[in-house]
Amino acid sequence: MDPMIVFMITMLVFFVTLLIGIPIAISIGMSSLAALSMSDISPAYLAQICFTGLDSFTYLAIPLFILAGFLMESGGISRRIVDFAMSFIGNVDGGLGIVTVLACMFFAAISGSSPATVAAIGAMMIPSMVKNGYDPHFSGALTASAGSLGILIPPSIPMIIYAVTAEISIGDMFLAGFAPGFLISGALILTVYIIAKKRGYKGSGRKVTLSGCWTSFLNAKWALLVPIIILGGIYRGIFTATEAACIAVIYALIISLFVHKELTFSDLTDVIYRSAITTGTVIIILGFATAFSRWLTIAQIPQEISELILSYTDSRIAILLIFVVMIMITGMFMETAAQILIYTPLFLPILVNLGVSPFHFGIILIIGTELALITPPVGVNLFVARGISKSSMVQLSRAVMPFLLAMLVVQIFLVFIPEIILFIPELFKK
Repeated sequence: MDPMIVFMITMLVFFVTLLIGIPIAISIGMSSLAALSMSDISPAYLAQICFTGLDSFTYLAIPLFILAGFLMESGGISRRIVDFAMSFIGNVDGGLGIVTVLACMFFAAISGSSPATVAAIGAMMIPSMVKNGYDPHFSGALTASAGSLGILIPPSIPMIIYAVTAEISIGDMFLAGFAPGFLISGALILTVYIIAKKRGYKGSGRKVTLSGCWTSFLNAKWALLVPIIILGGIYRGIFTATEAACIAVIYALIISLFVHKELTFSDLTDVIYRSAITTGTVIIILGFATAFSRWLTIAQIPQEISELILSYTDSRIAILLIFVVMIMITGMFMETAAQILIYTPLFLPILVNLGVSPFHFGIILIIGTELALITPPVGVNLFVARGISKSSMVQLSRAVMPFLLAMLVVQIFLVFIPEIILFIPELFKK
């Protein structure tokens, strides 16, 4: 059977299984199995690739960063980060909302996971915002949006997955995420300020003083050292991303157990259990998506799609904009890792041949998956925020629209100006 027909049938199977409520990991597995069956490839190949595709030293960083994030959440590190951000904002309109964005930025540079960032920061900031007169739907939507910075500001688990798939440097990919991360943070802060002025959301009433800032800095110093140790070690060549994840776990254990003393040995069972559940979910998706990605390569689907797209346009800007629209649509149904593993082999070869940097495409892809985290019906961050804010998905989906639009504007802006993404990686090469 013609590979493109097989591909279309496979995608139809995927979307039908999603729409009838089958978990996304199983949907990808069923789609992969359908593709292999129609291509006269033994179904045993699926099991083989699911196993061997995950046999990577680099992928060990994923469960370790997840565990480090949960340890820091339970050990009081996230609370100290919030207090540190609060000391600099004071009585600015929308101050609590701005603190939420800043706290998510700091925690993103520790956890590498968006849902973990939403859970850690949202548990403190959403009740605080509601208590100070903020709309609970707005509070939940803001935290879900700012929490998505967890996959853009390094270290980032999806960036590791992309770098391995694209066969590029993880360290350089991390460097490429800094400027876009700050741009999206700025866009979210501006959106919060505009909405706060319109709705009358006042600041915390807390005065900004040098002594207050210094005290909060001293309380948060161990938390603030985490990204410096992790990222500094990677960029200085002292250790790899996987080794950095090991160090993050050990550091989080020491600080949480013996310095802050807010985590006990009896708490570790629950922390490890939650980390294992989260890791298991990611790994199952990763295994099936890897198998599907391998089938795409064998069937030469990327080449077919490349020829189809290039028959209409050879403009890299136009192709990137088509990709932005595609990932917006499919992001409503697909999980982050699945999108990365499916879209990278499909679009990266086309764009690299047209002169697009893999780091430029990677950041556009990561931002697209970031938007998917706050896009219903499979917006993972929205589900986490809903549990804390007690809002309905419909209410959160409406409240998230201004933040979604602000982030989309930044994504399109970066499509046209790749130098913003590439500046820091190129600077470190000199």
